[in-house]
Amino acid sequence: MPALLTSASTMMCPHGGTVTAVPGQSQTTASSPVLRMSDTCTIAGCPFVIGTVASPCVTVQWVQACTKVKAGGDFALNEASVGLCLAATQAPQGTVLIQNTQPLVEGL
Repeated sequence: MPALLTSASTMMCPHGGTVTAVPGQSQTTASSPVLRMSDTCTIAGCPFVIGTVASPCVTVQWVQACTKVKAGGDFALNEASVGLCLAATQAPQGTVLIQNTQPLVEGL
């Protein structure tokens, strides 16, 4: 079973930008709030360029979350969740890379 994502999980856009999550609820695992599909995730430091125009990833839109586990009334995110990295124009530029999360609590 995949581990749940928390605000302490390490995530990046496909170009190396850092994803920062702002949890909208207070349920915790491993002392950090569990992330949900509706939580705000921003991206900083993405160097992506199309031709000569900078087009950095700036936000994440989660499109797949847990199907059985909820936190604060919304579906939780786990290591198998899929998030699209979006430019300021809302153009998808790849998927979130989940690099590290807590190993204690898992969920589908």
